[in-house]
Amino acid sequence: MVKKIGIVHDPIYIEHMPGTWHPESPQRLSSIYEMLKNEEVKELYESIQPRKATREEIQLIHSSRHFDRIAATEGKAATFLDPDTITSERSFEAALYAVGGVLSGIDRIMEEKIEAPEGYPGEVFALIRPPGHHAEADWAKGFCLFNNIAIGTQYAIEHYGIERVLIADWDLHHGNGTQHAFEQDSRVLYFSTHQYPYYPGTGSMNEVGIGEGSGYTINVPLFPGHGDEEYYRIFKSILVPVAELFKPQLVMVSAGFDTYFGDPLGGMQLSPTGFSALARLLQTIARKHAGSRMLLTLEGGYHIKGQTQSIEAIIRTFAGVAPVDNGFAERELQSIGKMAERTIESVMAIQREYWSCF
Repeated sequence: MVKKIGIVHDPIYIEHMPGTWHPESPQRLSSIYEMLKNEEVKELYESIQPRKATREEIQLIHSSRHFDRIAATEGKAATFLDPDTITSERSFEAALYAVGGVLSGIDRIMEEKIEAPEGYPGEVFALIRPPGHHAEADWAKGFCLFNNIAIGTQYAIEHYGIERVLIADWDLHHGNGTQHAFEQDSRVLYFSTHQYPYYPGTGSMNEVGIGEGSGYTINVPLFPGHGDEEYYRIFKSILVPVAELFKPQLVMVSAGFDTYFGDPLGGMQLSPTGFSALARLLQTIARKHAGSRMLLTLEGGYHIKGQTQSIEAIIRTFAGVAPVDNGFAERELQSIGKMAERTIESVMAIQREYWSCF
């Protein structure tokens, strides 16, 4: 029997329409949802119905004022929350269901209702929008209204007693909102690879957390041009040994696909194989330390065909029907550029103060 993963999907997410010119378009999900209808793919996942998040759940991360500001956009044709973050009539509703989709996925993971062999509850991929990792406690930003992954993380901590959460963010852009939500919290390890300097301007390797959270923020800023080989080596060399010490009880992933090699907003070179390999590596961490509790949530990604192909590759990898070939790791670890090697060494040098593995 093929292992199944959980997929959160719903037509409500198509109803967020920031404008025909806007890169964060409904077509991003329409293409993915069409792929999910393919007969071969349909056998690989179990659908998870999202619910609407409550005000109290949103306020696990966001201020009451921020909730009211987003709620006030309901029914209005276009509201500019910042120069590139625009809502439409049903954006507030879609945003509540985006958060609720993550929460529904966490509930399913924690209740172990996903069909999987060997006692594993399986992974969940929340294919939702609007995205979330740029949203600050009191500020919509960078196409994001509510911080889906941050709220989901805090929800898991408060409702299920999770004590250690790993958030891995491979989006092209630094997840400023997620970092700021947890930079003083040693229960959450935030690991981000991102193009730098680039929007939003945060995420230098010297940003390591504050107070009790010092060392629990690991930023890997990258110049454009890095591909499958470099990303795999970065995750393998930095994140894997830290995870061995941190021992996460839940793995959360801000899965942005604007690092795809053809993305119009990015300068990275990841392929579907590379995304699949990163997902497999994180799955290994989740299986070893977290009882396979792992949730990915969609962030950016604006090459519609490339994003769709990459997500299908991840679904197939998690389902076990098209795993990354066994030689991938050995090949990729032998062929990275000197710039990536220097970045890895620099991050390790900074983090050596906090992690004995370096």
